[in-house]
Amino acid sequence: MRFVRQWLLRIVSFALTALYRGYRAHPAVWRWTATHYHPRMERFARRHAWMTCQFAALDVPAYRDFLRRQGWRFRWFKLESYPETAKDTYVRAYPEELRCWQGELEIAGTVVDESSGSSGTPYNWLRSRRELNSVHKNVAGYTSMVFPRKRLFVINAYSMGAWATGTNTGIAMARIAMVKNTGPDLDKIVDTIRHFGPRFNYLVTAYPPFLKHLRDRLDAEGFDWRRHRLFGFVGGEGMTEALRDYLEERFVKVRSGYGASDLTIGMAGESDLTVWLRRRLLTDDRLRDALLGPDEGRVPMVFQYNPLETYLEINDRDEIVCTINSTAVLAPKLRYNIGDEGRLLGYPALEAVVREDPDAWAECESAFRSEGMRLPLLLLYGRKDSTISYMGANIYPQDVEYGLYQDNPMAGHLEGFCLTIDEYADLESRPVVNLQLRDGAELDDAEREKLSAVCRDGVVGHLARVSRDFAQSLAEDPSTADVQVRVHAFGEGPFARGTSKIKNVYLVTEGKNAA
Repeated sequence: MRFVRQWLLRIVSFALTALYRGYRAHPAVWRWTATHYHPRMERFARRHAWMTCQFAALDVPAYRDFLRRQGWRFRWFKLESYPETAKDTYVRAYPEELRCWQGELEIAGTVVDESSGSSGTPYNWLRSRRELNSVHKNVAGYTSMVFPRKRLFVINAYSMGAWATGTNTGIAMARIAMVKNTGPDLDKIVDTIRHFGPRFNYLVTAYPPFLKHLRDRLDAEGFDWRRHRLFGFVGGEGMTEALRDYLEERFVKVRSGYGASDLTIGMAGESDLTVWLRRRLLTDDRLRDALLGPDEGRVPMVFQYNPLETYLEINDRDEIVCTINSTAVLAPKLRYNIGDEGRLLGYPALEAVVREDPDAWAECESAFRSEGMRLPLLLLYGRKDSTISYMGANIYPQDVEYGLYQDNPMAGHLEGFCLTIDEYADLESRPVVNLQLRDGAELDDAEREKLSAVCRDGVVGHLARVSRDFAQSLAEDPSTADVQVRVHAFGEGPFARGTSKIKNVYLVTEGKNAA
């Protein structure tokens, strides 16, 4: 019986993967699938996620051992019976080969992506040729739905370092557009646009702060925006609606994508519908209470995603758990917890809530008609481990702490710190290290300024040494070093709520930072 079950699962799983290849065969097919998605497909996607986990339980040595250690027992169609995997409990516990199908690496065509964890620990993520081909087709399908398809010229301004989003974005876009991989080099981008002129629709892919730098640079040079059509596709970190408004004074449209080195790029993307919803949540108390809850003051990023590809769940800690439904994935991602906080919302559920307000429903319908995607929504709040993403680099509290206290002659004045991402009057969002002085410590303005400077140099220097991502971003864009440090008296500023908690709270997400 077990033998029959194993081969039945193999046959069905391979058949479903082949079916998915069919709908990715051309961007037009991808667009048709996104606009004709039905909620019943959710149950189908969940069954496929279960089959992917069970298939891996048979043929992935690391996962088989992981399940044994967790005391797992087989249960038909119970996805929740499989324990969550994560970077610490699974990725670090087993070598790459054992996390692959049959415990074997595919050498030819496999690309290695790299990301830095806390204190610079490098993580290598292997992706096979078939896996990357799927990723590229998904990104191309989404892009062709959201941005112009005629005479599209993509200027890829992502980092071209070991963080492979830049490389993969360029390859994916080449399926539907002419591409130039400039990296975050303003001079190259400006020269490129001036050389080719207004005969193309330009799509600039970049981190959000860099897109603002490009707009400001072109404005300063008297660029004729009226004769050109520029679009923006950003990722790697969150973007406020104020920054989007500022960019869209010049760019025709700016949209964000969501992905992760641990899993895949192109997991989810913004649409006109999600942008409308996020903006409405900023001002509509009724809608915010209905969708987010009466006690939720934060407004998340909002994306649409395809469960047939990336099946998402939300656990009891409000963390996103992902299973990638494909045997093409070299090292399967199985109920993987990336540590992001969020919630899921089906399109019918959104429709039911919005219909209660005729004005809101009219706006919602208008936004929906632009792309017509009926895919479910992902409401993303960000990392739960207090990590801040900035210019393609992750900033961890542990690394900030090293930078503050190591070889700092003024460290004795510090009680603690917390991190924020603050948006300034110029719409630049920068990481801020907020310092709390010890109770009774009295420093004059000059001493505070000296403490701030010493701590800033310490933090930036340490990050540049231990984080390859930060060092790469710093080399390509010196503005990455613009980490702000603010000194607060004991119990003031973000520390005004006191320090009664046993564990330190490093990430503050209130006010403008919550947008």
